[in-house]
Amino acid sequence: MNDEQLLRYSRHIFLDELGIEAQQLFLDAHVLIIGAGGLGSPAALYLAAAGIGTLTLVDADTVDLANLQRQIIYTTETVGQAKVSAARAALARLNPEVQVNALALYADAVVLDEWVARASVVLDCTDNFATRHLINQTCITHRKPLVSGAALRFDGQISTFDLRLADSPCYACLFPPAPASAEMSCSRTGVFAPLVGIIGSMQAAEALRLIAQTGTSLTGRLLLLDALQMNWRSLQIARQPDCSACSAII
Repeated sequence: MNDEQLLRYSRHIFLDELGIEAQQLFLDAHVLIIGAGGLGSPAALYLAAAGIGTLTLVDADTVDLANLQRQIIYTTETVGQAKVSAARAALARLNPEVQVNALALYADAVVLDEWVARASVVLDCTDNFATRHLINQTCITHRKPLVSGAALRFDGQISTFDLRLADSPCYACLFPPAPASAEMSCSRTGVFAPLVGIIGSMQAAEALRLIAQTGTSLTGRLLLLDALQMNWRSLQIARQPDCSACSAII
C-alpha cells in the first residue's frame, strides 16, 4: 500500500481485528454483486469505500424515477441510464482505485458461471426466486461464499451460505425451489426506504468479514428484521441432507 492508501483506509487499519493484512485482502478481492437496486446500491458503495479491489455489478435494468426513493447510488440526472453504468460512475467518484465491471446483462446461467468463478464473495441482491436459486446453484458448483439479502415492505432478512464448508446450508436448504407462482415485489407492495440500506450495508459487512476471515459470519443463521417495530430475530438453519441443490454435490 502507498501513503495515500494508508491514509484512506486508516480507520480499518487501526482496528486490531483488521489491520494492514485485512486491508490488503480487501484490495486483492473481487466481489460480485448481482442486482444493482435497493440492496446492491449501499452494498456497492460501502465495498468501494472499503477498498475492495474489483467490483462486478450485474443488472440489465435502467434507472427509473421510482428507484430514487431507495436506490441511493443513483440521482435524478441518471434516470434513463443503464443502472450498472450510472453505478460505475458513482463508485469512480467515491474511490477511483476500485475497478468496476459494469455488466448490463441478465444474470443467466452463462453469465453467472463465468463471473461467480472469478469472485471472492458473491452478493445476491436480486428480487426473484428463480434467479436466487440459479445464483445459489452456481455458488455451490464453484464453492463460493454467498451473502443473500432480501427486503419487502418493512421486513428484511440476511444470511450467508459459505459453500466452501461441507456443513454449510445453501439457499435451497432454507427456501426449497417451488413451482412458479406470483411473487411479491416492491414495485407492487412497496418497501420502506431505509430497510434496503440496512440489509445492503449488512451484506457489505458480511462480505468484508468473510474476506478478512474475522469475526463470526451468518453461516447457519438467518437474521430477520421487522423495521416497523425495529425488532431483530435470529434463527438457526441447518444443511438439509435431502436438499435438491447441494446434497449430491457437497
